[in-house]
Amino acid sequence: MKTICFETKDWERSYLEKHLAVLALVFPEPGVTLADVAREHGDAECLSPFISPRLDAAGLALFPALKVIATRSTGYDHIDVKYCRGQGIVVCNVPVYGENTVAEHTFALILMLSRKVHQSYVQVQAGHVERAVLTGFDLQGKTLGVIGAGHIGLHVIRIGRGFGMRVLASDTRRDTFLPDLMGFAYATLEQVLRESDIVSLHCALRPETQHLLGAEQFAMMKQGALVINTARGGLVDTDALVKALENGHLGGAGLDVVEGEELIQEERELLLEDGDVKKLRGVVRNRILFARDNVVYTPHNAFNSQEALYRILDTTVANLESFRSGAASNRVA
Repeated sequence: MKTICFETKDWERSYLEKHLAVLALVFPEPGVTLADVAREHGDAECLSPFISPRLDAAGLALFPALKVIATRSTGYDHIDVKYCRGQGIVVCNVPVYGENTVAEHTFALILMLSRKVHQSYVQVQAGHVERAVLTGFDLQGKTLGVIGAGHIGLHVIRIGRGFGMRVLASDTRRDTFLPDLMGFAYATLEQVLRESDIVSLHCALRPETQHLLGAEQFAMMKQGALVINTARGGLVDTDALVKALENGHLGGAGLDVVEGEELIQEERELLLEDGDVKKLRGVVRNRILFARDNVVYTPHNAFNSQEALYRILDTTVANLESFRSGAASNRVA
């Protein structure tokens, strides 16, 4: 089964070749387009992306022999699942690999903002420390709002409770046992927004959650509250976020994901095109956002620990092995 593995490093290639020796693995070089890959390997039966390329209907149609997509990610909004279902293409993901990893990164972002760590670093590098500007706040006694109390969200709750925080969680599904065990309370989304000092997103991006946080939601939040997003960029209306930061209603934002993040590495190419004004506007907007001293941005890096990367590969190997045996595991389509 010819399998195309996108976005792989040398050590990942060696690992996959060792554990999937029965497959014909192809590793496209960075920057090669999906169409270029299809011209040479259009007979591939399996695609294994990470967070790119975007596999829409037009792109998937370039691989008429395609049987399975084994994405090396939890989210699968970069895959046209509806098209896959219609064509009988199996889609598998990696549902569990970085619960503690992403949760730890979430608190790295929170602490960067609450204790002005990034501003302290910049001041030291500049050789001028203005301590009054660096005054932060304690997490103990503050209210943490967690939107999406799944695998990752529960780890965030656990860490928040360890800091002595009050924790509210909003989720469409509620467990009757965990709140008492872990010391948190379920609440409506509106209550979470109104009562939290820090709001952290840990839900999936679906049509109904697109721009889950926009101007109306930011207006509900406390003056000076923080927004943390380590889930998906589309959950937050970036224009509304910029305005809420500019007018001082929000105290800051810790972002590992943003809308249009895939364009950040393509800025020069965009400038050479006759251009997509909307894309260029998104790039400029993000640059304005990142330049703020109350915004911390990490480039979709919350998942990126060595342990988590191995868990991703192990699950992907298991998904492909189970598909070959006739019972696909971690199937989402």
